[in-house]
Amino acid sequence: MTISLAIDTSTSRTIVAIIDEGKVLFESFHEGATEHGFAITELVTQALAVCPKPDQVVVGMGPGPFTGLRVGITFARSFALARDIPVMGTCSLDAIAIDKSEYTVAIDARRKEIYWASYKDGVRVAGPSVNKPAEVADFFFDVYPDVQKLVTLSHSQNETEPMYLRRPDAVPTAERT
Repeated sequence: MTISLAIDTSTSRTIVAIIDEGKVLFESFHEGATEHGFAITELVTQALAVCPKPDQVVVGMGPGPFTGLRVGITFARSFALARDIPVMGTCSLDAIAIDKSEYTVAIDARRKEIYWASYKDGVRVAGPSVNKPAEVADFFFDVYPDVQKLVTLSHSQNETEPMYLRRPDAVPTAERT
């Protein structure tokens, strides 16, 4: 029996859940693209009231906004380190549940772009990538990762680095071109 604390901050929504072998014991979210840092502590506190000792942490590794990903990934890694439990990372786009055999998912990348990936029978066949919406307008899109699927995917993949598909806006002056 593995109880997972699942965290995703790859969109404007901070999502936290407790999943026990596929069963959702707790799930909640906070909407706010600039409030991940505030929201994650509140949501995890609520989750731990339901299950105070998760066996692992599963975190969405993006793609997504630089700051949002940093908040979620850093929190997940720190929490896991403090409790001496494993942390598993997975592609957030892979966790968007769709009941079709072929589909594409996308999330807002800001700057009038989207992060997207295409799937066939649940397996990623293209992406993740970043494009203008018009360039992939014929694809079907959903919006938010499914935390239950995030945990399921952690068994088959363990991403260890955030999926930044472009350079961050904030860089030291010496690095700007």
